[in-house]
Amino acid sequence: MNEELTLQADQSYRLAERKAAQYFASLYEQVQDKSYVPALTKDFQLWKKSRSGRKSLLSFFSQAIRKPDSRDYHNYIRWLNQTGRLDSFLDRSVSYIYMRDLGKSLKAPATQSRIRQVVADVKMYLNRSESANGGAEPELISLEGLYRWARKEGIETAIIWVIDKLKAVSAHIPEEMNAEHSLRKLIKIIVGVVLHVIEELADHTPSAERARRLDEAIRLGYSYGLTYPFIDDLLDSPVLTVREKELYSRMIRTSLLTGTVPEPGKLAGSNKKLIRYVYAELRDAYAYIKKHQRPETQRLFFEQSYIFFHAQDTDRTKELSNADYTNEELYVPIILKSAFSRLIVRSVIRVPADEGFDERTFYYGIYNQLADDFADMFEDKKAGAVTPFTYYWTYGGRRSDLINPFELYWAVISHLLHHVYDNDAKARDVILARAVNGLKRYRRRAGEDAYNEIVTTFASGIPEFNLLVQKLVRSTDDVNFFDKLLRDRMVTVLKNDRIEEQQFLDKIATVRRQIDSLLLIKKQDGIPPVKEAIIDAANYSLEGGGKRLRPILAWVMGVDEYGLQAAAIAPLLRSLEYMHTASLIFDDLPSQDNASVRRGRPTLHEAHDSATAELTGLFLIQKATEEQASLQGFDAKTVLSLIQYSSRRAGDMCAGQAMDLRSKGKVQTLEQLNRICFYKTGIAFEASLVMPAILAKADEAEIAGLSGYAYHAGIAFQIKDDLLDAEGDVHVLGKPAGKDIENDTSTFVTVLGRDGAKKEMWEHYCLAMEEWKKLPRAPVFLKHLLTYIISRDR
Repeated sequence: MNEELTLQADQSYRLAERKAAQYFASLYEQVQDKSYVPALTKDFQLWKKSRSGRKSLLSFFSQAIRKPDSRDYHNYIRWLNQTGRLDSFLDRSVSYIYMRDLGKSLKAPATQSRIRQVVADVKMYLNRSESANGGAEPELISLEGLYRWARKEGIETAIIWVIDKLKAVSAHIPEEMNAEHSLRKLIKIIVGVVLHVIEELADHTPSAERARRLDEAIRLGYSYGLTYPFIDDLLDSPVLTVREKELYSRMIRTSLLTGTVPEPGKLAGSNKKLIRYVYAELRDAYAYIKKHQRPETQRLFFEQSYIFFHAQDTDRTKELSNADYTNEELYVPIILKSAFSRLIVRSVIRVPADEGFDERTFYYGIYNQLADDFADMFEDKKAGAVTPFTYYWTYGGRRSDLINPFELYWAVISHLLHHVYDNDAKARDVILARAVNGLKRYRRRAGEDAYNEIVTTFASGIPEFNLLVQKLVRSTDDVNFFDKLLRDRMVTVLKNDRIEEQQFLDKIATVRRQIDSLLLIKKQDGIPPVKEAIIDAANYSLEGGGKRLRPILAWVMGVDEYGLQAAAIAPLLRSLEYMHTASLIFDDLPSQDNASVRRGRPTLHEAHDSATAELTGLFLIQKATEEQASLQGFDAKTVLSLIQYSSRRAGDMCAGQAMDLRSKGKVQTLEQLNRICFYKTGIAFEASLVMPAILAKADEAEIAGLSGYAYHAGIAFQIKDDLLDAEGDVHVLGKPAGKDIENDTSTFVTVLGRDGAKKEMWEHYCLAMEEWKKLPRAPVFLKHLLTYIISRDR
């Protein structure tokens, strides 16, 4: 490694370290002489007085409306609106974001004007979202709402890209790490970078330029945000061996010093695949950030990144068993890492210098860091992590020289209010509300006993001031923040989605096993050898596996939603798979798509011959009708209606295949593609949903809703198939990729291009979700089916 580069980097770090040490020294002095106590006591009294004036105006109108728990997102927002508290809630929340994420001074007239505008926009959004969704997820938390926003901004490609990236990150986060926590931090960084860029865009920015900047911000946010799950969290976790951590840290350090990511070298061991993935992602992210740096900011970016990483690395190597760390060793690295993690954002996005941003951000960082460390104290201590709180908890009783981090936290707040934000009343209102809110949330999460134990341990040196604080924690209401509500909701949504997704996959696996046991066609004694050969051929195709998606859908709708007996609808399940398998046999024939592999095995005409394949397809179609006619426990009129519906839809599917064959060599319009796609694929989805509904005697409106859902889900499914054919892996797909191009078939990919096809797929995903929400039952299974459709790899 170049010694000159190392020397320059070390000099930059020492300068930053000196500044952090000076900051810590001033905080230490305040803790030692308790000078922050009278200052903050007065601040709290002023804060309480200003709040009591506002409260008196609201109390008369709101006392009759019962306050819901703030974790009940929708009802809490509705309550805020009904009681007239929504404006102050949003003003406090948006102001905090401008301080924390954007590094603004709340005294600046331009900032005040911008906050008022954002508050008005957010309020309008919440009211519109509430009336439109009526209890659904906040729009930007749902994939549907996120994509709709992206389409409005003209950045659909970037959103699709980042959703795919987040999915891949989630899949590669080892079990020893907290996937939800890592993803949440990554998403938070992306949002933070986007917020910075939005703030820099003027209202008159041309839409094309706005879209370009937002697209870039999303990709830059992801590129920078990767440092959390795949550097910070990964190096903190027990996943990598000591040797792997050393090599990995050296690689990161070399990258920051030289501007080039070195090759990882020869890898061995169980983490080889993980390290290769992480290396490839970080290399691409690093290259993207470098490419989008201005020459004059590139040096600053590398310098700040090195300081950030070195501070993290220094802090990470501490061990709780070491009783000899000095106060400076404990606090200076976290001042640096907490400050530079936010300072980097400005150099990443190439925005002009903002007067005062660097100073405000430098002094502010440790406030958030100490608040987070306080909240995570029990978990950190259990994991043996060294933070100011875990270290003081362990050694504070034995070492009188150790500074109390809880007192330092209040000294930081006092410093911010009086020396950074110049006694600004708005800053006081926001910061003190945030501090009280943090303690209230911790008290609720930890429980009364654990909370009291912590307070007794860490506030014993400031009894009178702590009495004031705890009184405010118990009595003060209305100190919630919108970002916390959204964070809680996101954590809940991610957790619930993960549980529901696993339930969805478990359901598919369970039902599929049941269906597989029903499918093989038995041979009757004494049948002619020719028919026996046809049955063998049919069973060969049925044994090939496949997703069994259509009969699984029918089982879920029939059994779980309509309460039909699984045994009673077994003939229906068989008929759906027989019809589907027959369609695949015909589809693969040399006269049609001429496929040689299906479900990982030779197609039927390859294993036997075309004549056998054609006869077997006809046999399965007839067998499907026979199964439907054998349904027991349903009145004859209902079964007849089901058979008539099935016959009509089978004819429509034949028409769809004919349309597809005639389209070969011809350029199709999007409308024609949608029509062919629905007839070939959508109808099969519709039948799987509608046929159980017919047996359950569902009304026409419900059947129409299921048909609408199936229409869009079917098209989304086909587009994903086209994308997989264009870019999939034969070993994963179970059939050769590239057959559409080979057959000169118009597909969504050939007509729209890959990006265009992805946009169209997401559009139909959103439309299907809209139809799903209208369904009287709205099965959760169908919601996760849509996610499965667009994210599957086969």
